[in-house]
Amino acid sequence: VQLVESGGGLVQAGGSLRLSCAASGRYPMGWFRQAPGKEREFVAAINWSGDSTDYADSVKDRFTISRDTAKSTMYLQMNSLKPEDTAAYYCAAGPTNYSGRTYRWESEYVYWGQGTQVTVSS
Repeated sequence: VQLVESGGGLVQAGGSLRLSCAASGRYPMGWFRQAPGKEREFVAAINWSGDSTDYADSVKDRFTISRDTAKSTMYLQMNSLKPEDTAAYYCAAGPTNYSGRTYRWESEYVYWGQGTQVTVSS
């Protein structure tokens, strides 16, 4: 399974960006991020069908995760961006096809993208 992220870039605080992750299969998926000098952290997750989602408290009410199964693509709509959202963002998929639940832990995911940089200026 190959994951390809896109959509990162530079944006001013308060602005918006939408990340995309193209992936084959019907895996539950998630977004993680890693800022310089920090550990990678959970951002959001979605089950295989898209009807169950989960968010980190730090992004709840600002970010929205979704997926289009017909296009085999997952999205992360990021609004009201803050400088502390600056990080490399990674999409992940796994562990099993057609799982109805969401996953928060890195170790639960099998496949990872290469990452896309998001930089929020103040």
